Amino acid sequence: MKLVLFDCDGTLVDSADLIHATMVATFREAGLAAPALEATKGIIGLTLDLAIATLLDRSLDAECGRLAERYKAHFTASRAPSTFHEPLYDGIAELIDVLARRDDVLIGMVTGKSRRGVQRVLETYGLGRHFVTIRTADDCPSKPHPAMVLECCAETGIDPASTFVVGDAIYDMQMARSAGARAIGVSWGYHDREGLLATGAETVLAKPGDLLALID
Repeated sequence: MKLVLFDCDGTLVDSADLIHATMVATFREAGLAAPALEATKGIIGLTLDLAIATLLDRSLDAECGRLAERYKAHFTASRAPSTFHEPLYDGIAELIDVLARRDDVLIGMVTGKSRRGVQRVLETYGLGRHFVTIRTADDCPSKPHPAMVLECCAETGIDPASTFVVGDAIYDMQMARSAGARAIGVSWGYHDREGLLATGAETVLAKPGDLLALID
């Protein structure tokens, strides 16, 4: 048996515009200079308070916590059906469908997104039935801590050595390596190929379907 653990933002769905708009609104409300889009892309994957601290170039403190709560409020307001915009990347739905039909593969998710955000994505695209294990920012320490991967492995009974962590961020690669899992980068997300390889990716996929050859 093999376990495939997908990151969400930047790997399954393209949520950068929505996350950035919410971050800009949060910072401006607090009288802070809004981050650039590339800066926001760089922190996607971290839990929210750590992401904000990174953008502010400071250690975690009370203000980061307050900003995180305001971000959540803005994000909830932006997720009305009329404004929801986190499209699946091309080929993801097909890949999930193929993997779900295999009897030697289980599918999971490890993400810095909240559990509520994950449920919204899964419900929107009808993917919930395929994911047998999920760990979110509400459940575990922020990436690159290995807890998300190790807890999913423990829940499914699959060894980390038989687990593939698929993600677009250097934090995903670092997390996978720390857990003893296989680190698989993707080229369509927010971090570049060179950074993924430098932080432990054994390869970087050009398109979702390329994963199938790796796990055969």
